[in-house]
Amino acid sequence: MRKPSILVVEDEEKIARVLELELEYEGYRVVKAHDGLEGIEQFRKETWELIILDVMLPGMSGVDLLRRIRSGGDPTPVIMLTAKDELEDKVKGLDLGANDYVTKPFQIEELLARIRAALRTNALEAEDAHAMRAADLTVNESTHEVFRGGDPIQLTAKEFSLLAYFMHNQRQVLNREQLLERVWGYDYDGDTNIVEVYVRYLRNKMDKGYDPQLLHTVRGVGYVLKDPR
Repeated sequence: MRKPSILVVEDEEKIARVLELELEYEGYRVVKAHDGLEGIEQFRKETWELIILDVMLPGMSGVDLLRRIRSGGDPTPVIMLTAKDELEDKVKGLDLGANDYVTKPFQIEELLARIRAALRTNALEAEDAHAMRAADLTVNESTHEVFRGGDPIQLTAKEFSLLAYFMHNQRQVLNREQLLERVWGYDYDGDTNIVEVYVRYLRNKMDKGYDPQLLHTVRGVGYVLKDPR
C-alpha cells in the first residue's frame, strides 16, 4: 500500500529531522527540502498529499513558494510553520491558499492532528468533486456509490452506468437510441426494450418510496431525470 507523501520545506535541520522521524513513525513518506529553491524543485518532481512549509526560508520565502504552488492551480494542502505569531503574516498566507498555520515552538501532537484534519478535508473535497446531485439523490462516479435521502442504493454496473448518464444530462430528454448507444454501446444488437426494462429497475430502486420522483417519461420521446420542484 502506498504511503501518503509529505514534503517538508524547513531550513532548520533539527526541526526538519524531528518532523521526518515523527511523520515516518506515523506512516507517512517524507521528503525534505532545506530552502525555497529546493522546495519548488522537489514539489515539481511528484504529487504530494501534503506540504509543510516554513515561512522564513533562504533562497525563496515560504510565502513566495506558496504563491508559486497556487499560481499553477495546485490544490495540495499546505500547512505553514512560522516563528512569528503575527496576524498579518497569517492572513497573507491564508489569502494565498495555505490551509493552516502552526506557530513555533509547537507540540508535535498538535501538528499531527492538523495534518490529519487537512488530509481528511482534502479527501472529502476530492470525493465531492466526483459527486453529482439531483434533489436528495447523490451519485459518486469515483466510488460508484448512490444515495437517496441518505439511504444507500445498490445498483448493478449497468444500472449505475445508465443513472450516471442521466445525471450527466439532467433536464435533457434522452431517447432510446441515445441511451442504447451511450450505455450499451454502438454494436448492441439485443432487445431494444432493454432501455425500458432498466429504467423500470432504476425507478424501483431510486424513486419508489421517495419524493419527489426524479426519472420521468416524456411520452413518445424518451426519458428525463430532473427535480420537478
